[in-house]
Amino acid sequence: MKKKITVLTLCAMLLALCFPAEAQQPKKVPRIGYFSARDPASDSARSEAVRLGLRELGYIEGQNIAIEYRYAEGKRERFRELAAELVRLKLDVIVVAGGDPPVQALINETKTIPIVMSGGGTDPVKAGLVQSLARPGGNVTGITNLIGDLGGKRLELLKETVPKLARVAVLYEPANPSSALELKEVLPVAARALKLTIQAWEVRATEEFERVFTALSKGRSDGLYVSPGALMNTNRKRIVGFALTSRLPSVYGRKDYVDEGGLMYYGRTKRTATAASPITWTES
Repeated sequence: MKKKITVLTLCAMLLALCFPAEAQQPKKVPRIGYFSARDPASDSARSEAVRLGLRELGYIEGQNIAIEYRYAEGKRERFRELAAELVRLKLDVIVVAGGDPPVQALINETKTIPIVMSGGGTDPVKAGLVQSLARPGGNVTGITNLIGDLGGKRLELLKETVPKLARVAVLYEPANPSSALELKEVLPVAARALKLTIQAWEVRATEEFERVFTALSKGRSDGLYVSPGALMNTNRKRIVGFALTSRLPSVYGRKDYVDEGGLMYYGRTKRTATAASPITWTES
């Protein structure tokens, strides 16, 4: 039920932003941009939820609404290119399925097209995406998962599941602000309390996974922690496969990994949402 309410809230925002003068322009077909940091397959559940939410509100893609899709497939270097493509299309609104970097890429390209966040990332104020929750200003609105403090709980659950756990390998993407912050500030505090040693392994691109896995296999890790992010999520089958082959107890931030065979995940649906216009933010 909470997920359905969240999707409908997002879709209501999209429609409100697409139809600021519906009475004057009844035949206008709204054009929405959909920008995902992931690939179409791993993002399918979220994009389908948006389509179903719009359908429930009476808007069907290909009939009375049009959607332009762009997928970065976990490649951060494509964010700017795809953001620029969407902006050149002069869309009515752009929804971002991903964390802070895709939103920032769009902000760098346009100050006028409304940008709607659909979840992920850190606190939008700390990330510099909005001025404040009360008065965000600019052209960014939407919902966001406040997940920056969940890393400690994930380590705790992994330790409870594997009491002899002493060394945890952490896969993270250094270019991802949320992932870098988690490794620098969140995980060290939790690790000290749990008497764990963190072994950081950075992955910057898809082609680096095999090299990292080879090196990690030669180490002495007792468990695997995967920091959330588009690059990791897009390669989740590969990561879970490595964990299973290496017999490493693993913990993740998304259920998708468990569906692929991962040991456990821990997440939370605590969201901050804006109204349809990026003026007032309310806690939900």
